[in-house]
Amino acid sequence: MEHVPPPAEELARLDRELAELDARRAQLLTRRAWLLAALRPPAPTAAPGWNPSAWGAPPPGRPGAPAQPWGYVPKQPSAPRSAQNVLLTLGGLLLAVAAVAFTLVSWGSMGIGGRSAVLAAVTLGALTAPAVLLRRGLTATAEALAALALVLTLLDVYAVHAVAAPDTDGLGFTAVAAAVLAVLWTTYGLALGKLRLPLPAAVVLAQWPLLFWAWAADAPAVVVGWALLATAVLDGVIALRGKGPGVRVTACVGGSAMGFSALMVGLALSTTASGPLGAAVPGALLLAAAAAALAGAWRAPKGFARTGGAVAGLAAVAAVGGVPAAALSDGWRTLAYLLCGLALAGVVRAGLPRDAMRGVLAASGAVVAGALMWALPPLAAVLLGPVTLLSDVWAGSPDGFRSALGSTLPWSELAAAPVVLALVAGLLGSAYRWWPSVERIAAPLGAPEETPKPDAASNAAGTPDAASTAPGTPEAAWTAPPGAGAPWYTVGGAGARRRPSGAALRRAAGAGALALGWGALLLAGVVLDLPYAVAVAGETALVGGLLALAVRSAGNGRGASAVPVTALVGAVSGAVSVGLLSLASEGAAYAVFGALAVLFAGAAVRVGAEVPRAVFAVASVVWGTVLTGFAGRSLDLDPHEAAPLVLVVPALTVLLGARLRRNPVALPVELAGALGALVAVGLAVSDAPFLALVLALCGVLAAGAAVRPERRPVAGSLAAALFVLATWVRLAASDVSFPEAYTLPVTVPALVVGVARRRRDPEASSWTAYGPGLAATLLPSLAVAWTDTDWLRPLLLGVAALVITLLGARHRLQALLVLGGVVLALDGLHELAPYVAQVAGALPRWLPPALAGLLLLAVGATYEQRLRDARRLKDALGRMR
Repeated sequence: MEHVPPPAEELARLDRELAELDARRAQLLTRRAWLLAALRPPAPTAAPGWNPSAWGAPPPGRPGAPAQPWGYVPKQPSAPRSAQNVLLTLGGLLLAVAAVAFTLVSWGSMGIGGRSAVLAAVTLGALTAPAVLLRRGLTATAEALAALALVLTLLDVYAVHAVAAPDTDGLGFTAVAAAVLAVLWTTYGLALGKLRLPLPAAVVLAQWPLLFWAWAADAPAVVVGWALLATAVLDGVIALRGKGPGVRVTACVGGSAMGFSALMVGLALSTTASGPLGAAVPGALLLAAAAAALAGAWRAPKGFARTGGAVAGLAAVAAVGGVPAAALSDGWRTLAYLLCGLALAGVVRAGLPRDAMRGVLAASGAVVAGALMWALPPLAAVLLGPVTLLSDVWAGSPDGFRSALGSTLPWSELAAAPVVLALVAGLLGSAYRWWPSVERIAAPLGAPEETPKPDAASNAAGTPDAASTAPGTPEAAWTAPPGAGAPWYTVGGAGARRRPSGAALRRAAGAGALALGWGALLLAGVVLDLPYAVAVAGETALVGGLLALAVRSAGNGRGASAVPVTALVGAVSGAVSVGLLSLASEGAAYAVFGALAVLFAGAAVRVGAEVPRAVFAVASVVWGTVLTGFAGRSLDLDPHEAAPLVLVVPALTVLLGARLRRNPVALPVELAGALGALVAVGLAVSDAPFLALVLALCGVLAAGAAVRPERRPVAGSLAAALFVLATWVRLAASDVSFPEAYTLPVTVPALVVGVARRRRDPEASSWTAYGPGLAATLLPSLAVAWTDTDWLRPLLLGVAALVITLLGARHRLQALLVLGGVVLALDGLHELAPYVAQVAGALPRWLPPALAGLLLLAVGATYEQRLRDARRLKDALGRMR
């Protein structure tokens, strides 16, 4: 059934969509008006003192000269500014080096008067010269001298400390000097507004006074944190109100570093506090940092606002959660932080700016994700821990769930892990259940951006015509992507981002709730250390519940694909885990795998979708195959003796495939049965007679599948190959030295049947008609010929292979040509091998590599021709029957 919302809810939804459309249309009209104005710029009117070239305007050209576009800057005959900047930088650097050398080397050779006079004169001159240079228009030179003046003031501070106040504490003196220099350079930069260096330098110097003062006073760590935070707040104010991009960028970098340091100090003190009272002091620091970050996010641009909101949210969680966490044991502290992180979701009702609100919600999601990451390793240990039981199957039932896992995790410290998973699962499940209410609460996050109303020009312009919105035009770059909501566009249609739809988010919430709830139940069993039998039964019951949910969700027709897929993956994963867990006891193994086979078979019958049905059916076949293996172990059979028992399930899959016919599930079921047959062959490899028996039985099963026309091309060839292989293995196991006595009686009637088949159906493949009969004799004879020291068998085999090859070439039969040619080549190689080895031993050692190199050169030189020859040979073989 399709959900029909109430009229009031549907009306509210329509109003929101109409408002979004109006906002989108207003923004498009505003943008179109701006682009039209940019395409038809008015002629500039020269005002007194106005220099068009300084703003990138084209200079007036001679009459008849082509008009230059806006932004054209003619080439100047003067030297490039890059060379000028290099020269000024080098000059300032040399002067700074000279000043440093004078202060450090020549300072002691002068008296106190000379020292003061030199320093005062040089520093005063360096500070005064930029003002004069700026009035003459020499801005770059003024910048270089301002940099020199900055270095000189630093040297003055060092000189004053070394001569006038040598006994003063270095950290305290540095704090005072940094504050004085920051004030000095702030005043200097404001007085000479055209210089770009003084104000950023003042911001850099302002980072250190409070920090060095705290260190000089041997203040505790929390005071150092407050000093760092105060500096970060000052940087934030400068970043919001500062003059020029250089000042703001410097303040942003400094504020980020100082604020991060303050947060780390507060977090370290909070996590190591001995009690709630001890955690309250750094908590106050963290709360102050959160308030400062949120205040900055209130006025910061979009990207910075989100970052500030995220920092504020994380700091608030650390501050509030650290107080109860200090009173809890290590296993429960994560839960305290998780509860505080979930409480941040209430910010949607706080009336914050949208970007800051998103940042706070991102912090809430980060806290939840961190708590889940803390709880996932023990869950992985529960799922993968039973793998250790493979080394000692049926050793006996362990005492409890933990001992069966063989894990060394400190489970007592992970007691809160199932609670964390259950809490998040409950919240996601509630969101899935009451999704319309969640959308209504989260509506402020999707509110459209505030856009200016279109002016008269844009209204007069109307809707853009087809030409203006063609691909490649400026208006086309502002069109919203197909299917995207109006407020969620980005400039440029090709790179526009689309947020997930509400239905997709709801499905993700449901899938997450299901997965986390299942993990919480598994972890609860380990934390409580349930008895082994109860743990096995509980995990099996969970698998049954997941299967029921997968069957029900996959057949409800609502398209909620995430929930049934999660249930399907959880059911298969849980079945593997509980199956491994049951290997400790024989009775538990039979009970669990029998129940799993029945449960998955029932799910395959009940589910309506094809893909889940195939997965369930294949899993049921696998569990049944494992049960047959258990039967062999219970009967104390060797692996090769138990191999025929394993073929019971493949035989049932052949019968089931005949019953299902062309049902899409038939092929996966039969392939799963074939995998079980392959396991049986692997078990029988150690004993040749049993291997021959198993191969023959597999051939019978393949022949039974070949009765069906849709399986005949593959299953028929497979059956013939298995029968022939079983014959070879049986002959080898019986130490038969003349296999032709056994294979020729099979080959002759097989070839007669093949000839009859070709006469009745000339289009039949030569591989189907003659391949099995020829292979039954040629291949065993070739295998014996390679170990035969006599000359008669290789000679007769070579003659027979030559005749078959010639017949294949004469009658254009691919099977005869390929089989005869391969056997003839291998037989000839066997006869030539001793002589080749003798010749190779007589040749110099350098000759074989040289011959190989010449061969490679020849092949490389004629590579294209050889490639064409290979293609012609392939085409010729392909045209044969």
